[in-house]
Amino acid sequence: MLDLPALGGYLSERHSRDLFRLETLAHYDVASDDEDFDRYLDGEPAPTASAKRPWLDRLRRDTAIGRKWRRVHVLRPPLSDYLRYECEWGYTYNTEAGEDVRILDVSQAPAGAEILLSVGDFFVIDGGEALRVDYDERGRFRGAIPVDQAMFDSYQVLADSSWHLSVPFNRWWQVHPQYHRVNWSS
Repeated sequence: MLDLPALGGYLSERHSRDLFRLETLAHYDVASDDEDFDRYLDGEPAPTASAKRPWLDRLRRDTAIGRKWRRVHVLRPPLSDYLRYECEWGYTYNTEAGEDVRILDVSQAPAGAEILLSVGDFFVIDGGEALRVDYDERGRFRGAIPVDQAMFDSYQVLADSSWHLSVPFNRWWQVHPQYHRVNWSS
């Protein structure tokens, strides 16, 4: 099982063309989000630039040389405060920097799409290997586990299916202003 630093190294070492990530949780307990999540809930205007800039710079560099970053977040409304934060202060910035983010809203998807919520998070790296990502009940990262090659095709099918059922984040976000912080009622 890979811990968080080992996962970062593993992905950096192996991702040369296309990195796909499926996300399924309504909340991730990520230490790097704590300050910005609190600031978001307090009504601050933007994420902490010094914390966000290295990630956005990496996305820009990678996409400029043709290295794709793709993500599908499978969700079920209503959105948690954390998902609103992730959309508004995560995905809006990430898409501007070159990540291709999509949303699969199971309340608007074909019957059976909700099964993806039970699959759990995973990565598919360059169409050749997969990693399952394990979180505890609070959304804290526990580890990532390389998927046995005999199971890889199943993860690739799930990645492809979720990609084709999902909609680009910016389009989804535009038609769901009820999730924008400016429209929250107190």
